[in-house]
Amino acid sequence: MSSEPPAKFFVNEGVVSSRDDMLNLLRPLLKQTVSYRYFRGRDLVSHGTGWVERIVVEQPEISTYFTPIAVTLNVDSFEHLEFVTRPDQLLVYTLVQGDERVVVEFAPIHGEAGRSPFEPEQLAFDTSGYVQMELLGLDRGEE
Repeated sequence: MSSEPPAKFFVNEGVVSSRDDMLNLLRPLLKQTVSYRYFRGRDLVSHGTGWVERIVVEQPEISTYFTPIAVTLNVDSFEHLEFVTRPDQLLVYTLVQGDERVVVEFAPIHGEAGRSPFEPEQLAFDTSGYVQMELLGLDRGEE
């Protein structure tokens, strides 16, 4: 009986090198705004925020690129993918090729008062446009 499982098993973090696993992990980024940081060795070379247009595999004619307007990810551009789960339950993806890596995560979108829209909050109802009226009925003695 073999002690090694037929497929790898990951919970909330891991390092994957399989094309299919990388594609499946990256798929939630499609049509999302992400922030990216490009490192060469330990040096931050570039960073920005862009919209993920495409995620492809087995298409060597398509390059991976990161721009403030559009991001295209070709799984075959990278040796492996490292992922970890943040406390807010979103993933941080690190795409690695040699000593170069790109860290990609959902862009922090801040609403009012610098709060994230994913942060839980109390439901509120704006009553400023309403007038409260009390209707008094006739007392039995006034009929």
